[in-house]
Amino acid sequence: MPTPTTSRTPSPAPPAPIPLTPGPRASAFQSVFSNALSHTLRACSYANFASCFPTPAKHAPEVLKSVWLQITGRVGERARAEFEQVCEERDVVRGLNELERLVGEARVRRERGEGKEDEGGERVVPIPPHTLPPESLFLAHLAPHLQQTQKELDARLRDTQAQNEDLVAQILQQRRDIEGLVEGLEAVVRDLEGANGAMGGVLGDGEMRREVLDLEAELRGAGREAKL
Repeated sequence: MPTPTTSRTPSPAPPAPIPLTPGPRASAFQSVFSNALSHTLRACSYANFASCFPTPAKHAPEVLKSVWLQITGRVGERARAEFEQVCEERDVVRGLNELERLVGEARVRRERGEGKEDEGGERVVPIPPHTLPPESLFLAHLAPHLQQTQKELDARLRDTQAQNEDLVAQILQQRRDIEGLVEGLEAVVRDLEGANGAMGGVLGDGEMRREVLDLEAELRGAGREAKL
């Protein structure tokens, strides 16, 4: 019975390994160190060394020169060993080779006029900065500061809008309260007007009105006698 075969999608190719052989930048770095070390050792010449020990230089120059050679050789060997140890611990050669590769790829893309793809998938050709007008360069330098200022202004605007919405809600609530009070007062006025109309019908007769006025006068007189 034949076994079913499963199709596998090819995995992406792994990135090219970074060579450990020193490239141009790593070689230049090592050359700089070697030249600096050689210059330092040449500064400590035998003449300068012998001037520090005049008596041995006069009576035993061969011995003093041998000591000088041993010291300078030891210093050079120790410096080179420490330099190689640091380069190995920090993986300097690999890092400089990777930098050389990235710079080379960027140089090739620049010469070909290639750029990055935007959100729509279209490739954007980079514009050399020296061809841009001064206004564009000026705005490019100010863009981060302007973006930060825009964010701060947007935040303040949102706070102000929220405060305005709270004030509008308070004003609307106060307006509703005032309308309720006005409606209550209008109801009281209507009740008073109805009461006045009813009292006007009761007091419409002249005799009844006179009796009320006489009663009021008697009450006032009684009040004055009580005071006396």
